[in-house]
Amino acid sequence: VQLQAFGGGLVQAGGSLRVSCAASGGSFSTYVMGWFRQAPGKEREFVATISGSGARSDYADSVKGRFTISRDNAKSTVYLQMNSLKPEDTAVYYCAATWGYYRDPKNFGSWGQGTLVTVSS
Repeated sequence: VQLQAFGGGLVQAGGSLRVSCAASGGSFSTYVMGWFRQAPGKEREFVATISGSGARSDYADSVKGRFTISRDNAKSTVYLQMNSLKPEDTAVYYCAATWGYYRDPKNFGSWGQGTLVTVSS
């Protein structure tokens, strides 16, 4: 499956932003989809995952209660709604696909190119 992330941008602290990831070339609804992020000088870290049906989701503690992952299988798209953004959320956000419930990026075989989210203080 090929993934294309988009929707990043510059937002003030406390604001909201939604990033999206469009998939093509695979059976989208069979994949567990994930969002990861990588800040400058840091390792890529888990943000959230969502099951193929959308019924099950998992979040990193750092974003729980502020971020919401969702998907529209008819549009082969997964979303990450980010609210109450903080400067420490600044990173390149990547979407990824896998077939299990993982937090380790090594278990995700397909990746989008990333979209930059910058949160100003």
